Amino acid sequence: MPPRLIDIATSLGVSAATVSNVLSGKGRVSPELADQIRSEAERRGYAPGGPGRALRTGRSGVLGLVLPDLSNPLFPRMAQALEHESAAVGYGMLIADSHGNARNQQGAIARLLKSGADGIILVPRRGAQLEDCAAPLVIIDTPSSPDNTVSADHYQGGTLIVGHLTRFNHRSLVFVGESNLSGVQRDRIAGMRDALPSYCTARTVWLEQEGPAAVVAAVKQGATAIAATSDLVALRLLAVLEDAKIAVPQQVSLSGFDDLIFASVMRPTLTTVIADEFAIARNAIKALIAQIEGTDHLPPSAIPMTLIPRTSTTGTP
Repeated sequence: MPPRLIDIATSLGVSAATVSNVLSGKGRVSPELADQIRSEAERRGYAPGGPGRALRTGRSGVLGLVLPDLSNPLFPRMAQALEHESAAVGYGMLIADSHGNARNQQGAIARLLKSGADGIILVPRRGAQLEDCAAPLVIIDTPSSPDNTVSADHYQGGTLIVGHLTRFNHRSLVFVGESNLSGVQRDRIAGMRDALPSYCTARTVWLEQEGPAAVVAAVKQGATAIAATSDLVALRLLAVLEDAKIAVPQQVSLSGFDDLIFASVMRPTLTTVIADEFAIARNAIKALIAQIEGTDHLPPSAIPMTLIPRTSTTGTP
C-alpha cells in the first residue's frame, strides 16, 4: 500500500492535519517538529497531494461532494463538517450543488470526476436516485435508503420529538412535512407515528399536497402540538399561525428538526432535534477512503439524534 499521511501522523504521535499543514507549507509548528515530519515523509517515500501524489498513486487526493441545495443552511454546515474531516486525513474537497434535480445530480458527479475527484460523497434530494457512478461512492441520506452509507437516525429523531410533546400532556398532534418524496422526512414522521401512545391521536399533513391551511384547520379542531420535519417548515408554519391569530406556544406547541442558525434566536425559540454532523462526516470520510484504498467496506451506520427543548413547546407536565 502506498504511504499515507495518516501513517506519518501516527508514527510521530501528531494529527493528520498537522502533517498535512507542514507538508503543504501551512500552519505553525516548531522547526524541530516540522523537520521530523518532513524526514518521516521522505523516509516513507510519501509524496504530498496534487501532481506528486497523482503520479505516485494514480490518485489526486481530492474528494467530490454533491449537495442537494446550498440555499438551505443545513447543507453548508454539512459541507463544513465534511471538509474538516477530509482535511484531517489529508484530502481536499470539491463541492457541487445539484439544485435538487436528478439530472443536475448526475451532471455534478460527472464534472467532479472529470476534475479528478478520487471518490464522491452524495447527499441526494427527495428521492433523486443515482444512475451510475464510475468511482467510489458514499451516500448520506437515511437508514431506510438501500444505498445509504451513513446518516442521522431520522426515525429515532422522530421518536424523541413525540416523547417530548406527550410528556407535556399533548394528546392531539399534527405531523407536518414538506414532501412525501423525501425519505428523510418520511422516516422522521414514521418515528413520530410509532412513538405515539395509544391514547393520543395525530394527523399527518404534507404541505406540497394540502398546504399550510390544513395545519391551521387541525389546530382549530383541537390539535395542541405540531411536529414539523424541519426547522424551515416550522418557521413557515409560525408565520401562518401568526396570521391566523394562533399563539405559539400558548395555544399550540411547535417543533422542528436540524437546529438551523435561526432556531435559537427566533421568538419563541424553537424546540428541535439535531444530528452530530461531525460524527456523520467522520464516518462518511472513513467509508469513502476505505473504498478508494481498496480496504474492507465499512458497514452502514446511523448516528443518534439529540433533542434540544426550547420555548416553542409547552403544556402541562
